[in-house]
Amino acid sequence: MPFLPFYIPRLKRLKIVVIGGGYAGIAALVTLLRHMPEADVVIIDPRFEHLKITHLHETFRYPLDDFLIPFSTLENRFGCRHVCAELNPSEQALRQWQSDRFLEVNNEILEFDYLLLASGSPVMQVNKPENVFDLLDFMAISGSDLLHKLLNQPEAIARSISVIGGGATGIQFLFEIAHFLKRYQIGCNLRLVHGENRALNQFPIGFSTYTQSKMTELGIEFFPDTRYLEQQEEQILLEDNLTRRKFTLSSSISFLFIGKKLETPFSANIFGQVVVEGTALPNIFAAGDCSVYRAPGSNTMTAQSAVRKGMLTARNILRHSGALRLLEPYLHRDLGYVVSLGPMDAIGWLALEGNVVGGMPAMVIKELVEAQYDLLLTGLDTYLV
Repeated sequence: MPFLPFYIPRLKRLKIVVIGGGYAGIAALVTLLRHMPEADVVIIDPRFEHLKITHLHETFRYPLDDFLIPFSTLENRFGCRHVCAELNPSEQALRQWQSDRFLEVNNEILEFDYLLLASGSPVMQVNKPENVFDLLDFMAISGSDLLHKLLNQPEAIARSISVIGGGATGIQFLFEIAHFLKRYQIGCNLRLVHGENRALNQFPIGFSTYTQSKMTELGIEFFPDTRYLEQQEEQILLEDNLTRRKFTLSSSISFLFIGKKLETPFSANIFGQVVVEGTALPNIFAAGDCSVYRAPGSNTMTAQSAVRKGMLTARNILRHSGALRLLEPYLHRDLGYVVSLGPMDAIGWLALEGNVVGGMPAMVIKELVEAQYDLLLTGLDTYLV
């Protein structure tokens, strides 16, 4: 069993409930069972599979099943248990659970020594017509199947496709769609509509310069400083942010990527313990996109931060259960970030945000990061503490 600093076991077998089977929840699961193989871990998640959600744009090239791992597989691999349910606890419920040390799910009482909230950030749901799609749609059908289905209909006239949102998710889908259309020689105008003055505006300007030059090479129209209002049959209604002028453009198919939004994230202290009304709940931790840590470490809504928070909370759960109770503060800073620009290109930063790399070097970084997580899913931890 690997050595965990400041951990002297006191209990033989912990009962741990993890709410959420995304990146943070799975990272916590692997870490817990790595240091305490006999732990009794239950994962509560409304899906039947762990979804590598950051890969959904690649479903224009690969089957969706490539990015799904059934929880039954993880149950057999790690000896955990999956309960199919969705929980969105209130602060009052958390205080009650801290006191009772059990919760009720599907008419079953689940006792726990520790509870980890790792439910992530929900994809914003909006009312949309049948020719508008968002990230939720790609969780059910691959990009290639979706576009083939739409474009192969006898009445389909795909004059124009719009991607709404020039953040990382929107850009990655935009380039995959562009290469899909090129690969199958589908004549169709493709455009990006973005509410800011440059694509990938949350990153250094080098990201935008490189990405927009690649958009030009692929013949992708760009409408910056433009707000999406609604889809009207085969048109989209837009508004110029600067002049407030409203106008329409033809758009047979629109893809809506308006980002993550979490109304009430769980507040956590520097060790990952949930804080309610100024008081830390010692046996309830939070990790991933659903949490905001009062700590120097990164609170970005990325898979990288989710994995690190999941690992830290798992280690601290074990330490808190031990004889010393010396917990580890959350100090992780993101080491880089890569945005895919289709099958053979990417843009990212490494070590320092100003250190922008594009092309093959960025692709290599991306492949290494993804391989590291794939190894974690097999039980092999290659991450540095």
